[in-house]
Amino acid sequence: MRHRMSRSPSASEVRSWDASLGALAADLAQADLQGVEVLLEYQLPLSSKRIDVVLAGQHPRTGGPSYVVVELKQWTAATLFEGDPELILQPSYGPRPVLHPVAQVRAYGEYLLDFVTVLHGTTDVLSGAAYLHNATDERVDVLRSYPQDELGRLFTGRDRGDFLTYLQSRLSPVNAAVHADRLLRSPHAPSKQLLRVAAEEMRTREQFVLLDEQRVAFDLVLHEVEKARRGDHKSVVIVAGGPGSGKSVIALSLLGELGRRGISAAHATGSRSFTQTLRKVAGHRAPRTAALFRYFNQFMEADRNGLDVLIADEAHRIRETSANRWTKAELRSDRRQIDELIDAARVPVFLLDQNQVVRPGEMGTIEDIEKHAREKGLDVHHIDLSTQYRSGGSAQYIDWVEKLLGLQAGGPVAWTGDERFDVRTAPSPSAIEQALAEKLAAKENARIAAGYCWPWSDPQKDGSLVPDVRIGDWSRPWNLKGDRSVGDAPPAALWASDERGFGQVGCVYTAQGFEYEWNGVLMGPDLVWRTDRWIAVRSANRDPDFRSVTKVSDADFDLLVRNVYKVLLTRGLRGVYLHSTDAETQQKLESLVT
Repeated sequence: MRHRMSRSPSASEVRSWDASLGALAADLAQADLQGVEVLLEYQLPLSSKRIDVVLAGQHPRTGGPSYVVVELKQWTAATLFEGDPELILQPSYGPRPVLHPVAQVRAYGEYLLDFVTVLHGTTDVLSGAAYLHNATDERVDVLRSYPQDELGRLFTGRDRGDFLTYLQSRLSPVNAAVHADRLLRSPHAPSKQLLRVAAEEMRTREQFVLLDEQRVAFDLVLHEVEKARRGDHKSVVIVAGGPGSGKSVIALSLLGELGRRGISAAHATGSRSFTQTLRKVAGHRAPRTAALFRYFNQFMEADRNGLDVLIADEAHRIRETSANRWTKAELRSDRRQIDELIDAARVPVFLLDQNQVVRPGEMGTIEDIEKHAREKGLDVHHIDLSTQYRSGGSAQYIDWVEKLLGLQAGGPVAWTGDERFDVRTAPSPSAIEQALAEKLAAKENARIAAGYCWPWSDPQKDGSLVPDVRIGDWSRPWNLKGDRSVGDAPPAALWASDERGFGQVGCVYTAQGFEYEWNGVLMGPDLVWRTDRWIAVRSANRDPDFRSVTKVSDADFDLLVRNVYKVLLTRGLRGVYLHSTDAETQQKLESLVT
């Protein structure tokens, strides 16, 4: 592990290997399968997940390759979590439920069939087993009622004889090294079957008609894909547009159409909230399709042109490099993230809004993408989306926001009204909350978001959230930080889309990329109006990414904080309620909105 992953294993990993690998080795020896190849800690393509063991050999019956995915467990007892057959309570994990080991190993197998090219379209090549080698009595019998098939079988120490017979029925040592090398060297791309499933899922959910420039962008990508497939051709497509101009609609429409045509494609963003919500929505009935939604930093090891199309949504969130503190040492390099994304597909598609760069290190711009593409000798096609569909389709409101924040010349100006979008100021946060609660009662969704100007505490031990956002006698908690629900609060990634999100205040990182009918925005003391201009107050901002003056200059902070409020102000579909915690700023807003 130190050599291949450039990190030392944890004590628990070492204990697990000591306990389980010896048992498996003894079983392979007794089954006379010492000659099969044993792939330990096999990493799933485009994922940080690892499989305990993949055994590789020749199928005794077909004479072709055969691979057995093995999930090793030291369990000696298990119970169902509240009667759910797929969720298991196991003493070593405490009160937290874990996935049934058969469901776990089956999912690994399905993932390999979907993403490892040499397995695409194969039959009877891959199988899977969960092996509880220490379990020797009925204390795990509750696990046996879970459905089993070739991708997911259950064996315990009591079934050791059956496990040996199973291994002998799937593996022989003949050509084992050859078959193992084929698996290890295989390119990675989504299978046509997975693409068909995704296409059907998109088709049944498609609610959008692409208009004008949207349709041009859609057709242009398909045109470039066909050109790439006809010959050795590669090109880059850039689609730029403001909030609500339909970038993500184009992205999902493309993913569905490419899937219908059997063209390998994946979707990627730099936003955890956006990616996880797309995984939940697009994979509602077909969870396998969630694997098509990736993060920008998951293409460090991607095969060059391994995909036909990579759709980079929210490309303004591209960072200088994909490396972070968890990146394996052998992957650390000066290679730019933009180069990784361009190299990953025949037709990389970048959808972006340059005025939505809201944190240090984000650097996805039209100029930068074009520069890197030109350096590689690639054709670049650029489409601008002039129409916008957020904020009730009110281009007037978007223009007003940009002038208000000084992102466009000629402002601030008075809001003169637009029947498609309602703009109001509120004297207090409680007034906003009351107005939005009435919208919720009328079955219209609403959220309150704020600038990052208050501390952000973890939930208390009893599960309650700390009301960190305090303005006068009003206080509410931030949205959760993590990926698990706490009490009635949804996980961070689902704050904007889960109806339980109204009880917390969102930030730009959970609001960006989403929309809701009614929008409440709290402007904090990090951007205030003084006499005739905006003043960015760095000391009032609590965002950890903004603290270092060496990383974020005062000029950069000024622009970033304006972009933050532009994002927050443009989430609403029907209207916005706006309040500033600063008296002079609130007075200015009230003078503009009458």
